[in-house]
Amino acid sequence: MASFSELIQSDTPVLVDFYADWCGPCKMMAPYLEEVAQKMKGKIKVIKVDIDKNQSATFTYSVQSIPTLILFKEGQIKWRQTGVVDPNNIIQQVQKNS
Repeated sequence: MASFSELIQSDTPVLVDFYADWCGPCKMMAPYLEEVAQKMKGKIKVIKVDIDKNQSATFTYSVQSIPTLILFKEGQIKWRQTGVVDPNNIIQQVQKNS
């Protein structure tokens, strides 16, 4: 399995959802992210990162509240948003930053 840093180096935009199982708003984001992944199949990768199990990535990207979405392309942060985000807003950001 590829490491986190290898995954975000992709030419294909990678949307990372920093979440926790105990987080209510994170649970609200799950169906939104599935919708984004389906609508943008082949144009984006969606990865979920559990902050309790992946503290190094959480620390590296200064994730202080969840859910936090970070869009990477070729290892660069293209967009970042904290809180519940509407699927259409996510899709717009991906299209704008691809």
